[in-house]
Amino acid sequence: MEIQLTPLHYVYLSFIVFIMALLIKRRDTTLICVVGIFALGLIATESLSGSVSAIFNSFIYAIKELIGTILIISIIVAMSRILIRTGVNEMMVAPLTRFLRTPALAFWGIGIIMMLTSWFFWPSPGVALIGAVLLPVAVRVGLPALGAAMAMNLFGHGIALSGDYIIQGAPKLTADAAGLPVSSVMEASIPLVIVMGLVTTVAAFWMMRRDMKRGTWRDGLVVQSKASNRNTDDTDVKIPLPYRTKQALAIAIPLLFLVDVVAMFVLKLQGGDATALIGGTAVFILIVVTMLAHRNQGLEQTTSYLIEGFQFGFKVFGPVIPIAAFFYLGDAAFTELFGKVLPAGSHGIVNDLGVALANHVPVNQAVSAITLTVTGAITGLDGSGFSGISLAGSIAHLFATAIGSGAATLTALGQIAAIWVGGGTLIPWALIPAAAICGVDPFELARRNLKPVLLGLGVTTIVAMFII
Repeated sequence: MEIQLTPLHYVYLSFIVFIMALLIKRRDTTLICVVGIFALGLIATESLSGSVSAIFNSFIYAIKELIGTILIISIIVAMSRILIRTGVNEMMVAPLTRFLRTPALAFWGIGIIMMLTSWFFWPSPGVALIGAVLLPVAVRVGLPALGAAMAMNLFGHGIALSGDYIIQGAPKLTADAAGLPVSSVMEASIPLVIVMGLVTTVAAFWMMRRDMKRGTWRDGLVVQSKASNRNTDDTDVKIPLPYRTKQALAIAIPLLFLVDVVAMFVLKLQGGDATALIGGTAVFILIVVTMLAHRNQGLEQTTSYLIEGFQFGFKVFGPVIPIAAFFYLGDAAFTELFGKVLPAGSHGIVNDLGVALANHVPVNQAVSAITLTVTGAITGLDGSGFSGISLAGSIAHLFATAIGSGAATLTALGQIAAIWVGGGTLIPWALIPAAAICGVDPFELARRNLKPVLLGLGVTTIVAMFII
């Protein structure tokens, strides 16, 4: 099928190339995305006022699409603040510390606990929730602080965040950009997340044990061990709560989330419905714990915790909104904002480019998979992990259209590469939460993660070639 490409298609494509070039140079792309929106609006409306208005309207469109994700993360963070300050988090993970009796058990135990925690609380709050409790236990049985940081980092910011099966922030972004249901991207990501997780963590553990036996291991400590008990988000101010109350909450909170997970399977809740269930439960927990902890000040403190959560949420997603706004224009957002400007038979700018690519360039599964991994990795170079995954979704849509299959797999592959590189495993400034709680150098942590993560990306890309 022949698609007539217009100046809109070429302008959109040129901005994608420009954005990728800036990402390679580790420059911010927000301004370029805004200029891109303006340029597309100018061509579509042939009006200066229309193109200027398009910038604001595209932001509104992006916020409407992302608001559920922003809200759930903000609420989860708000809830985690009160759990940390009351010590309920310590009570929740304390029973698990008895199983961390050797360095190996400590590494895998901390990793698995971090992964489970990050699915429900997100990785950054998860580090604060469990790091201060589990780190001293791990160090006492012989696991280096850097090894503990690697475990928290790879399992939390790597495995848990790249799949994001409970909160569903990452798959929401990539699925929207690729024009796919969130559920299809999540399902396609399962085998890839498993492969990536197994290869990376096993390789990291093996390299750590090898270097420790050789005597070439450097722990990269930068502060005294007492500092590891501090939370980098300045949430270490303790609020007294009766022991029995903390004990009851430590049992009730995991059970509530477990009930949510069971309800998701029984009621077949996915996407926004599943997110709403988790979010509502988190708000309920936030209110109950805050009222118990602050008593007469509970009404005011509930608002304070929500403000803290929203500050975190918009700090994370502030750079994402203009970038996502640009990439949403590659699909349904364009017609919604500008009307039927594209040629007859068009299914969106990205889809049209994919058809044109298939007609003029030989594209196969191998080329597509490698391209998505590289694209995802490049978008992660800014250290966010989220700001560029809309680009990965758009590129996946383009290549899937060209080869006629594999849209969900390619989207999931780009998402995994972007999150593993930029979400907090390879970029030093994104590693600060885990590095700070363990008192290690973030650059040394990034160096230790490099080979295992690159090996994992290579194997996962090969696996994706056969799945597409």
